[in-house]
Amino acid sequence: MSQTPLSYKDAGVDIDAGDALVERIKPLAKKTMREGVLAGIGGFGALFEVPKRYREPVLVSGTDGVGTKLKLTFEWGMHDTVGIDLVAMSVNDVLVQGAEPLFFLDYFACGKLDVDTAARVVGGIARGCELSGCALIGGETAEMPGMYPPGEYDLAGFAVGAVEKSAILTGREVAPGDVVLGLASSGVHSNGFSLVRKCLERAGASLPATLDGQPFREAVMAPTRLYVKPVLAALAQHPAAGGGIKALAHITGGGLLENIPRVLPEGTAAHLKAGSWPRTELFAWLQQTAGIADQEMNRTFNNGIGMVVVVGAQQAQAVAATLRAQGESVHEIGVIAERGAGAPVVIA
Repeated sequence: MSQTPLSYKDAGVDIDAGDALVERIKPLAKKTMREGVLAGIGGFGALFEVPKRYREPVLVSGTDGVGTKLKLTFEWGMHDTVGIDLVAMSVNDVLVQGAEPLFFLDYFACGKLDVDTAARVVGGIARGCELSGCALIGGETAEMPGMYPPGEYDLAGFAVGAVEKSAILTGREVAPGDVVLGLASSGVHSNGFSLVRKCLERAGASLPATLDGQPFREAVMAPTRLYVKPVLAALAQHPAAGGGIKALAHITGGGLLENIPRVLPEGTAAHLKAGSWPRTELFAWLQQTAGIADQEMNRTFNNGIGMVVVVGAQQAQAVAATLRAQGESVHEIGVIAERGAGAPVVIA
């Protein structure tokens, strides 16, 4: 008994849909092109030449995803900005070393490819690359039937940046008396969403209409702030060698309590002043809704500070002014002190 011949499409993989997505992506990626790009999307590998203005370039790489924020993306149909989150989580990490992000690659995996949804996601990725000055030069779309529920997908990203060897930020110069500046976040960013979703479950239907002047869902899903261009401008004007910016910390999973110590030399601690930066309605609502303890808030969420800048005391005001001129909301949130027997981060 003869059987009907099977095709890859019968097995759940639509090559034509993949080709259509590539065609939709090409103009988006083209908008992100910059110096150094030798070959963009479409090849087996993307080629990039490190700009010749670097004398001793050191490459800095970072990779990340978006986490369970995607669950709300699916539930609420908010696919347009999650790509910005994906880019930000990697390029902000690369920035912490003092590096300029050069290029980015993405990985989009799903059970069945919806070209329109995927194009919306990649549009956000391209926008994130454009805002951070790095090129979207490659990626992978994987259609894997049976691996993901209908309507769901997963994202991963990979960024490469470059920094002059002599300008790498290591935090070694950080010393007691230095000032800790905090750059405002745009919201929860992309960490702590497993707890956010629990808060939503507990709140049930009693959700506020707005938070911080935005519709509730937009406030919760606001994309991660991209700090690249403002901070690079400040680094150029206020290098560590001159007592300027000595360390940066991207406040991701682990919050202020666990990310700041990653850039502090042994024997030092960050003493932060509670109330020295504004409390947003969003974080107040999350804490009140679920009765979250202060300690738990500070080690789960960014709590309104998405990037920490450690700077010499004499240049603190000048660095803050430069960052504000670049559009950042800057708060002086503490100082560096000798650690002694205390915790590496104290908020009091």
